[in-house]
Amino acid sequence: MLAHRPAPTADTSAPSLRGRFDWEDADCPLCGRDDAGLFCEAPDPTPADGPGLRFAVVRCNHCGTAYTNPRPTRETISHFYPHDYEPHRRAATAAAPRPASAFWSRVFGRPCPERRGRFPSDGAKRLLDFGCGGGGFLARMAALGWRVTGLDVAEDVVEAVRREHGFDAVAGTLPHPDLPPASFDVVTMWQSLEHVHDPLTTLRAALRLLAPGGWLVVAVPNFEGFSAGQFGEHWIGLDLPRHLTHFTAGTLREMLRAAGFRVRSVRGVAHADWLRSSARRAAAAGSGGTAARLLSRKPVAKLTAWASYALGKADALVAVAQRPE
Repeated sequence: MLAHRPAPTADTSAPSLRGRFDWEDADCPLCGRDDAGLFCEAPDPTPADGPGLRFAVVRCNHCGTAYTNPRPTRETISHFYPHDYEPHRRAATAAAPRPASAFWSRVFGRPCPERRGRFPSDGAKRLLDFGCGGGGFLARMAALGWRVTGLDVAEDVVEAVRREHGFDAVAGTLPHPDLPPASFDVVTMWQSLEHVHDPLTTLRAALRLLAPGGWLVVAVPNFEGFSAGQFGEHWIGLDLPRHLTHFTAGTLREMLRAAGFRVRSVRGVAHADWLRSSARRAAAAGSGGTAARLLSRKPVAKLTAWASYALGKADALVAVAQRPE
């Protein structure tokens, strides 16, 4: 059992907070055990209203998975998403991207070829984007000839994708009753798996949605990246309590395997903008010293992001996995 599990703290006498949120204790999302130790605490950096709460991240003593605990329930976590939450505001664009070189993407840690619409399979081109947000990736793939479907828990976002861009989109999460088995060749999860309460169940549902031999691409923040260690609670990839599971390359690989996938690769992606944002947040809080001020500058952040990637400490991870034939 967890020896010390601090409850979220704030002035909960404030009318905007009182009675609105329910909390739950969570077991490890990978191995299911309730045996974890406190790893760190951090505040909500973008509270929707009222004072920001502080949350705890614990690490499982058996499998090493880090997760937010305690956490808001499924029914009340929506209160922690600001109305202007950035991923929901990303506008769709119909412009097709330039072809990406896999070699140079690997050398410089640039957005992976899959993000630019290049997948290992040249099959029927049916794609589901889990956590589709404003539909930017859907538009990119549609411009490349894919039959796209979006899925997002935010109903207003889904309605906007349908109304403004004409894409198929459904509200909710996985598993979803309106999505039949083996109906997609590719499922993508761009910075969305860390938001779900039960990532293993979500991945197993994605496996069922894929045709045999179909592909899954998952991108998540890297809990063992340079920025996570450098900036701690000010690291932009922490984003408590919206991020519920905090992946490393090892735990992401093991969770994909536990869900039934054949893991093809787990690699880092450099994010200079993430690094700069983390540095600015730390500097604004009076933390990080000279390093934070230097890393707030674009040239320094770009060089450091590349060096972190080259040393296996990139801010983000991308996993490519396949449903067995």
